[in-house]
Amino acid sequence: MSDIRDKLIDAALRLAEAKGLDTSSYRRPENGHLTESLLDLGVSNEHYTQACAQVMGVEYRSSLVNDLGSDEFVRRVPIGYAREHGLLGLSHENGAMPIAIRGLEAWSSFETLGRFLDCPLRPVFVPEEQIAAAINRAYEQVEGQAHEHISQLNRDDVLKAVENLAGHEDLLDTAGRAPVIKLVNLMLFEAVKQQASDIHVQPYDGKVMVRMRIDGILFNAYELPKHLQDEVVSRIKVMGRMNIAEKRLAQDGRTTVQVGDRVIDLRISAIPTSFGERVVIRLLDKSARLYTLEELGMDEQRLDMFKQLIAVEHGLILVTGPTGSGKSTTLYAALQQINSTVKNILTLEDPIEYQLPGISQTQVASRKGMTFASGLRHVLRQDPDIIMVGEIRDHETAVMAIQSALTGHLVFSTLHTNDAPSAITRLLDLGIEPYLVASSLVGVLAQRLVRRICPQCAQPMEPLAEELARLELAPGDVTGQIRAGTGCERCRNTGYRGRVGLFELLVVDDSIRTQIYDRATASTIRRSAIQSGMKSLRDDGIGKVLAGQTTFEEVVRVTMRSTGADSKDT
Repeated sequence: MSDIRDKLIDAALRLAEAKGLDTSSYRRPENGHLTESLLDLGVSNEHYTQACAQVMGVEYRSSLVNDLGSDEFVRRVPIGYAREHGLLGLSHENGAMPIAIRGLEAWSSFETLGRFLDCPLRPVFVPEEQIAAAINRAYEQVEGQAHEHISQLNRDDVLKAVENLAGHEDLLDTAGRAPVIKLVNLMLFEAVKQQASDIHVQPYDGKVMVRMRIDGILFNAYELPKHLQDEVVSRIKVMGRMNIAEKRLAQDGRTTVQVGDRVIDLRISAIPTSFGERVVIRLLDKSARLYTLEELGMDEQRLDMFKQLIAVEHGLILVTGPTGSGKSTTLYAALQQINSTVKNILTLEDPIEYQLPGISQTQVASRKGMTFASGLRHVLRQDPDIIMVGEIRDHETAVMAIQSALTGHLVFSTLHTNDAPSAITRLLDLGIEPYLVASSLVGVLAQRLVRRICPQCAQPMEPLAEELARLELAPGDVTGQIRAGTGCERCRNTGYRGRVGLFELLVVDDSIRTQIYDRATASTIRRSAIQSGMKSLRDDGIGKVLAGQTTFEEVVRVTMRSTGADSKDT
């Protein structure tokens, strides 16, 4: 082995010299630490692995992007072992399983693996970072295991399964877990894979139904036997650091899990029902990318108007809509758009859903006295230019937000109202004087989310007369390419995949301000705004139907006629 190490060092040094590095002061390590000593010299992981391949006379691959992990390897080798030793089995080639190896130090583990798997193996040296990413991809392909696992559960085994968590739980690591732990991990893992926002564990008289909210719609995922209800609920409550002995009161909890290199925040709520405790888990993917304003779905005219609004020096800008309508995503996109080194931006959130680079974010903690209103008082002492308040819930918060807007700050916040004009009447209902609303409010953006037509199975279609009638359209009004999804594996046979926003932007001009002073109704303000060019949520939805992005059914589901308020999102 020492001869091989010497040859490896020589090969790595030649690569380093070819890069222009000075190797004259390099001292060969006597025992171990070969990798570290070469990396300290400046040899990259890629060049080190390439040198290993040259010395050992085996294949070298710089990337595994196009290689598939072996199902047999994933099934038989725990992910912890694969990560620790930097090994991954690839799909069989010419009767042998290629094993990706990160370096010479993993060679002995490769030999052990050959005896364990009892099949022909062929070593392939691959840079460490490529193997780490490929391991996550390979072990994420174990979808559907929850269905299979449910039928294999034994009550005696399950009763032993409620154990405390230590640190972050990796949902990809299911090897050696007790049955109920493995089941709950697989439930969470499948929800993450399908990009579900919520998991519902809902008890009935003789069964427990697990449901998932995907693209805003609840789907039945699978049934659990009734006798597993208490054990599964207890496991979830242990994860959320909740009291498993208390079953008569509502409880909230939270925890963090991992799926490979993705970090998922879980917000857990449990309430007692007539058939036992009902649990809902909200999933927040902390590693999900942030969207830009251009990606939200605004048409060009509304996008330009909104960009002009958020560029003002001071004032109040509100984003309205029901829970789950994408308000936070829009606010994050707006803050990214205007963020710069010359502005001090602070936020008050409950919860902090995503980390925004260069922006100071504060978590509201009502139980500890840190409410939106009290937090806003402290934030104002931090010399802010721009403030984002997660939600205006009461008179005190509304007063503070408006006073901040009137004293030279740009303030963003949200309200739960059905449309943009109703935000104005909501502020008045909270006890804010009309002159304060008229002086501070710059604009209101109302929004909903509709499901996108699946691009994989989209087909042209003729709209039904009933659909046109519900949207108050005539056949001659349909000028675009109407499409619908027929259903495929990628969209779970729903015909939809992903979501896009519908937007209604109310710009507060002199006419609107006059109506605010007069305490005009929301419908009066709406008529005036539409005359000034505001497009309603329903009109924006019809435009997206004609553009082939969504369907009439979706637009009808989340909006009502433009003469009234819009219905709450499902």
